[in-house]
Amino acid sequence: MDIFCHHYNKLSTAYYLLLYSYFVQCPCANQKAMNPMLRQSLLYLSTADWARNIASNWFLAKRVARRFVAGETIAEAVEATQRLNNNGILVTLDYLGESIDSEADAKEVVSTYQQLLDAINENSLQASVSVKPTHLGLDISEELCMLNLRHILTTAKAHNIQITIDMESTKYTDVTIRMYRTLRDEYDFDNVGTVIQAYLRRSEDDMHELTREHSHIRICKGAYLEPPELAFPEKMDVDSNYVKLTEEYLSDDDQSYLCIATHDENMITQTKQIIRQHNIPQDRYEFQMLYGVRSDRQQEIASEGEKMRVYVPFGEAWYPYFIRRLAERPANLWFFAKNLFTTA
Repeated sequence: MDIFCHHYNKLSTAYYLLLYSYFVQCPCANQKAMNPMLRQSLLYLSTADWARNIASNWFLAKRVARRFVAGETIAEAVEATQRLNNNGILVTLDYLGESIDSEADAKEVVSTYQQLLDAINENSLQASVSVKPTHLGLDISEELCMLNLRHILTTAKAHNIQITIDMESTKYTDVTIRMYRTLRDEYDFDNVGTVIQAYLRRSEDDMHELTREHSHIRICKGAYLEPPELAFPEKMDVDSNYVKLTEEYLSDDDQSYLCIATHDENMITQTKQIIRQHNIPQDRYEFQMLYGVRSDRQQEIASEGEKMRVYVPFGEAWYPYFIRRLAERPANLWFFAKNLFTTA
C-alpha cells in the first residue's frame, strides 16, 4: 500500500502540473493572472523539503531534468562543456547545491570545486565557474564562506579562471556584495565577479556604485520569491529596470564588464541597440543563457561573432535549480509535465 501511495502521489503531481501548464499555454487563459500565481507556487516548491524528497528520488523527474542539468559528475560536466566549446560557445560551470549546515559539507564542496578547476585547466576548457555562498557555508558563518571562497579563487587565479559569486535571495544580497568587494579589493583577486538581479528595487543603487568600481557583473532578472516591497512584482517593470541598468552600466564606465544573462528576445534586441548606440567594444560584455534553454538562439548569437556563455549546472542537488527554471517560463513547465506522461 505504501508503494502504491508513493507512485500515486507522483502521478497525481504530474497530472496537476500537466493540467496547470495546459491552461497556462491555452490561448483562452488569462495568462497575466495565472503566470504570477504559477511562479509563486513553483518558487514555494523549490524550497519545500517534502517536494524535494519526492522529486529527487523519482527517476522520471531526474530524467526530464537532464534537459537543464548536464549530469551529476565532473566528467559529465566536462563532456557538456567540450560540446559547447566545439560550437564556439563559452561556459560557466556550477556545482549545484545551497544552504549547507556543516563545515564538513562545506569542505567537500570546496574539494569538488578544486577538482573542477583542475579539470577545466587539464582539458583546456573555455569555462569559468559560478559558486553560491550558502553552498560554501555562509549560513554557518561569513568567515567560513570567505575562507572557502579564498581557497577556490586562489586555485582559479593560478589557472586564469574567472569565478562568479552567484546571488541568492535578498537575505544574502548585502553580504554577497560585501564579500565580493573584500575579495576584489583587500585580497587582490582580479578574477572575481558577482551578480545583480534586475527585479530588486535596490539594484539601481547597487549598480551605480559597482559601475564606479569597474566591476565584473552578471545582470539577470532574478529567480527567487520576494515580497513586492523588495522586488518588482510585474514583468514589465522588471524588464524596464533590466534595460535601464544595462544601459547605465555599459555607458557610464569604460572599464567595467557586463554579463548579459537573459533568454528574453526583447532584452537581447534592446541590449544590442544599446551596444550599437554607445559603441560598446566586445571586450566589455558577453551574453549568457542557461543550459538547455534556447540552444538554437545561443548558437545564433555565437555565430554572429558575439561572446556567448552558457551556464552549465551539474551535481546531485538539482531539484531547487530545476524548479526555479520551471518558474521562469511556463513553456518549461509544459515540457516537464508532458514528458512525465510520455515516459511514465
